[in-house]
Amino acid sequence: MTRLKRILLMAPVIFSCVGCDRITKAVAREYLAGSSGQSFWGDLFRLQYAENPGAFLGMGAGLPETARFWAFIIAVGTVLLGVLVWTLSYRSLSPVGVVALSLVLAGGLSNFYDRVFNGGTVVDFLNLGLGGLRTGGFNVADVAITTGVTLLLIGELIRGRKEPEHEKE
Repeated sequence: MTRLKRILLMAPVIFSCVGCDRITKAVAREYLAGSSGQSFWGDLFRLQYAENPGAFLGMGAGLPETARFWAFIIAVGTVLLGVLVWTLSYRSLSPVGVVALSLVLAGGLSNFYDRVFNGGTVVDFLNLGLGGLRTGGFNVADVAITTGVTLLLIGELIRGRKEPEHEKE
């Protein structure tokens, strides 16, 4: 796949994911911040505003501000740059791989934007649960990242099941 084809495949994925995440976070900030949230379908699904200073499920939230800056701004920014370069340059990457890495990049970029322009926090507003079992807060960017990683893992599992054909001697 040529670099131009990769860019043409990546651009709509990245722009649509980042756009959806930015819009939903703005709506959450406008309508959910300061409220107790809303519950749907017997509390299976909640809309509840939170600003998360940590990473996945709040990991790292208790770190000193300087450590969070280095971990969540500098390190994550470097990783995102690496994912972009890899996606644009790795020639044997399949179209599904390009889409998967674009989803990871899109979600990462939108959460990175939050951290840079929202005092080091990420806006979360979605929560799923059944009975006493609940997810942590998450957002559309997190869904994009999770979907991208899942696609990459499935692709690797499929590739691993395909045994290379060996010539018989």
